[in-house]
Amino acid sequence: MRTLRLATTNPNKVREVREILGEGDVRVEPLDLAGIPEPEETGTTFGANARLKALYYAAQAGGLVVSEDSGLEIDALGGEPGVHSARYLGAGATYPARFASLLQRLEAVPEPARTARFVCALAVAEGPRILFETRGTVEGRVAPAPAGDGGFGYDPIFYYPPFASTLAEAGSRKAAVSHRAEAVRALARWLRDLK
Repeated sequence: MRTLRLATTNPNKVREVREILGEGDVRVEPLDLAGIPEPEETGTTFGANARLKALYYAAQAGGLVVSEDSGLEIDALGGEPGVHSARYLGAGATYPARFASLLQRLEAVPEPARTARFVCALAVAEGPRILFETRGTVEGRVAPAPAGDGGFGYDPIFYYPPFASTLAEAGSRKAAVSHRAEAVRALARWLRDLK
């Protein structure tokens, strides 16, 4: 059985990846990041940051390491918060504060023009090489107000029209359409092809 080490401190991401990959020939473990300083995410795209982190953690910890970079792009804000999604308003900012700031900036933008997408770039490295990379997206728009208590991150303000709800209100349906699910399903296909 192969072990895939997931470079994240976010337990929600570990849970999502495990659920999507399911039981099989790959064991997903969170990479023990204790004692490993975080790399500076200097990439200007999600893909660049995913590659940077995968190579960095593979060099630090060894083994097959998967890293991802994900976030919310809002068209009316020129793609912000984008690669800065996790650090928008500063590393210690709460998501409710981030929601309030983004909604205030979008106040004059009509709801149909608040188009947005979640993006997840994923990269797998072993030693000094990137072995696989992919990108998943889900299109929607910014809701007029946060709604729902499921999901995590920006889910309460991401309205997904086919569900007529935010992703925080979508429950188990989120796994069928999310940006991370799309990227992890591509990873699962790649892992099957390795056999």
